[in-house]
Amino acid sequence: MEQQAAQSAPTPPQPVAIAPGRLQFSNIAAALLGDGLVAAHDQERIRFSAQGARNASEVHPLVLLANLKLAAAAPASGELGLERLTEWLAARTGIGHLRIDPTRVDVANATSVVSHAYARRHRILPLAMDTERVLVATSEPMARDWIPDLQHLTRRRVEIVLVNPLDLHRYSMEFFGVTRSVRNARGDARGDGGGSLPSFEQLVELGRAGDVNADDHHVVSIVDWLLQYAYEQRASDIHLEPRRDMGRVRFRIDGVLHKVFELPPTVMTAVVSRIKVLGRMDLAERRRPQDGRIKTRSPGGREVEMRLSTMPTAFGEKCVMRIFDPDAAFRSIEQLGFSPEEAAGWNELVARPHGIVLVTGPTGSGKTTTLYSTLKRLATPDVNVCTVEDPIEMIAPEFNQMQVQTNIDLDFASGVRTLLRQDPDIIMIGEIRDLETAHMAVQASLTGHLVLSTLHTNDAPSAITRLLDLGIPHYLIASTVNGVLAQRLVRTLCPHCKRADVLDDADWAPLRDGDEALPDAIHACAPVGCLECRRTGYMGRIGLYELLPLGPRLRALIARDMDLAGFSRAARAGGLRTLRRTGLEKVAQGLTTIEEVLSVLPPAE
Repeated sequence: MEQQAAQSAPTPPQPVAIAPGRLQFSNIAAALLGDGLVAAHDQERIRFSAQGARNASEVHPLVLLANLKLAAAAPASGELGLERLTEWLAARTGIGHLRIDPTRVDVANATSVVSHAYARRHRILPLAMDTERVLVATSEPMARDWIPDLQHLTRRRVEIVLVNPLDLHRYSMEFFGVTRSVRNARGDARGDGGGSLPSFEQLVELGRAGDVNADDHHVVSIVDWLLQYAYEQRASDIHLEPRRDMGRVRFRIDGVLHKVFELPPTVMTAVVSRIKVLGRMDLAERRRPQDGRIKTRSPGGREVEMRLSTMPTAFGEKCVMRIFDPDAAFRSIEQLGFSPEEAAGWNELVARPHGIVLVTGPTGSGKTTTLYSTLKRLATPDVNVCTVEDPIEMIAPEFNQMQVQTNIDLDFASGVRTLLRQDPDIIMIGEIRDLETAHMAVQASLTGHLVLSTLHTNDAPSAITRLLDLGIPHYLIASTVNGVLAQRLVRTLCPHCKRADVLDDADWAPLRDGDEALPDAIHACAPVGCLECRRTGYMGRIGLYELLPLGPRLRALIARDMDLAGFSRAARAGGLRTLRRTGLEKVAQGLTTIEEVLSVLPPAE
């Protein structure tokens, strides 16, 4: 019986060699089955597909396999997607696996190694070149007949990595396409006479005529490429910075700038001109700063607004495009990083029918996002929400939004004065900058309106002294201000690669807030870096919040010569969770790191 059982036991799968040359579906399918990676119920389906596949198919075998949506065999789980199959093939063939990060590729340098036709024929894409080696991505790890030619051509060692075949095709088209557009645009800008001056006057005339599509199509391609990359890389800002020899393009991602491309000066001028045309700005004016706005759509079809700002520099106009994604600007309070207690306290403040609620923090700390998200929830059909902003950062159909225009004496104060005659329920003031605006905010709250606004202060208690410094009487502050929210943004650890970390008391010391005890459960983590987070160890950002509701005890402490340190101590004694404390809790939850929190905190007392 034992012998019969042994004879009837299934034969374990045997490894299958992958043949040299271009990959064939039948061979790759057999290797995948031989490695036992496919669930039993899908094995027959893959054999049937291998029999019907034609070896001459132009579709890459990994793409065909991914389209079958195969289930992975135990102990692994899930679907064998294209990236997972690519990782398997890389390990099988003994070469490295890479996911292309376009922000880390010197496109102009990489595409100068071989022609587009040569790269397409061999399914390769150069990614980097230094004095010793050329890094080349391929989707055909067993077809290496091109390596001797490339080594001879570049006089460098060739190092190959395997990439997703769809990514290879896509980035080949984009990298070579944008390089060709830059080259052609530079050639067009030099003109028939071969001079080095750009044909800027021609662009000016075309812009004046309103024929936007008449701009050079190579420049149009470059701008389209930049916008698409910015969306895909989750950039919040695009910087176009002219320089003497080569202008640079940088993206701000999670608060950090990354250089993504370089443009010749003539092309940089034409690209900025194209963007000014899209933003309906004055092309002929290059001596003064200008502001504009573009409403476009992301590759996924979502409507996206971009705020434009140009300024003259030594080598031409610098342009910054700030991207406002509606999904990011109108998130729920919980998605912004509020704890349940903070969310409840904030919601209680903004639910009051009148009074002033302030949000404080430096530029780029997420104040506007907090206000927009709050107003979005408050703007019910039976409520009139009016805003006065400089500039209007996101168009929201639920609000009545007014743009500050100082050239016609429409500032924040006069804007609020106008809004008070518009029967508002809730007023949002973009920023309180001067005594007149602060006075109008106080008057609006005294007449029965809820006023939300921002200030630039280090923490929540400092907002009170800031209003005193502006000249608002202490008794008006005490009777109108409902509460203050101070906030910062910190990068969050990448969920794909973060690792557990052990911290001792010395590590936690910089985040201690007085004698408060540390959190009971400490699950601190450290950044590692992976393909998903572009090797930074961080992905996305989250808010740190310091919420200060003003109760009777704190209102009684507001005086003309108020002691800020004593007021802050009284606030903490009353339960204020400072930015330092909330930062410590975010670290203890494994969401961010001590270094990140310390980089945004105000100086310790």
